[in-house]
Amino acid sequence: GDKVSAGEVIAEIETDKATMEWESPEDGTLAEIYVEEGGKVNVGDKIGFIGGEGEEAPKKEEAPKEEEKPKEPKAEEKKEKKPQAETEKPVPAEKKEKEAAPVAKIDNGGEARIKASPVARRVAAELGVDLASVKGTGPDGRVTETDVRAAAKTKGPAPAQKTPAAAKPSAPSIKAGEGARIQLSGMRKIIAQRLVESLGPVPHFYLTIEINAAPLMAAREELKSAGEGADTAKITVNDFVLKAAVQAAVKVPRVNASFDGDAFVQYADVDLGIAVAIEDGLLTPVIRAAQNKSLREISEQVKDLASRARNKRMKPEEFQGGTFTVSNLGGMGIDSFSAVINPPQGFILAVGKVTKVPVIDDSDQIVPGHRMSITMSCDHRVIDGALGAEYLKELRHLLENPALLLV
Repeated sequence: GDKVSAGEVIAEIETDKATMEWESPEDGTLAEIYVEEGGKVNVGDKIGFIGGEGEEAPKKEEAPKEEEKPKEPKAEEKKEKKPQAETEKPVPAEKKEKEAAPVAKIDNGGEARIKASPVARRVAAELGVDLASVKGTGPDGRVTETDVRAAAKTKGPAPAQKTPAAAKPSAPSIKAGEGARIQLSGMRKIIAQRLVESLGPVPHFYLTIEINAAPLMAAREELKSAGEGADTAKITVNDFVLKAAVQAAVKVPRVNASFDGDAFVQYADVDLGIAVAIEDGLLTPVIRAAQNKSLREISEQVKDLASRARNKRMKPEEFQGGTFTVSNLGGMGIDSFSAVINPPQGFILAVGKVTKVPVIDDSDQIVPGHRMSITMSCDHRVIDGALGAEYLKELRHLLENPALLLV
């Protein structure tokens, strides 16, 4: 019975890769909800009805119960109707299960309920805030995420609620003081599945290089000082790395490929995946046809994609695909690491932080320098050692001569 506005978040939908906010497509009244919290739906199923003032929602079509058998058709009807096998093919249960996605709670309001967005309810649960004590500033007094976070600074924790006894876990029980079992989210399940799929069938090998990052740091500082207040001032070391990774793949195109049975697919475009850490998981937004984008364009798109990924405002097509991925943990203080390939991609780059170290210059003098480690995880079915080394040689050349990335 709540009134909703176009663009207002009224539900959260969790797929196997991400949890996304679902916005109302139009103004109206949320007249009916067809799916319970945590229920699964197939693509195209109805989850609710938004109508005009006083408009009644149609009843959701229900499938016949298993114990109910269809009536035997008359002889005349048997002759006229074709067998089901000729008219329609039943959808396998396995396929339906793959298409199913759990749906988070839809706020259906009501006078006795507290009006709050799904995100506000989740944040309130995380912060221990009693929604009944929060004054909403949203439409019709709806409690927003901002209201909850503000209340968390001044309000006490939410009152304890009784919970039903948990079912006996199949795994060994955890003793008191040792921790607790935490159910995996859909995203964590798919991450675990993909990693097993990758490390099992995909023969990994690793190549590591050390980059002289001094020219790179100097170029970044020059752009920062020369473009004060401009977009170029916001270009980061990671932006240079991404641009160089794309340009090197254009120079050595055989690495921009994936294994496919008895052949491998050579991609015409470089669709660059960027690993972005989000709450309870990881997303890899993709920059399409990155070979056609300048350093500034890549920088702008990375910031936009990363921001929307962390705020759960991405469309599935924006984080699917990609011909290879770059994962950078340098900002978290990691010197070097190796990453797991995201199938069916042929490789992934793991980038460490820029470290200040003593180095010996051309005159055999010890001087301060900057070094950065990059490890390339390769699918040996697509990339041999020599090919991977050729790619990394080109990557190093570009990063140690960053002016080439500005062309």
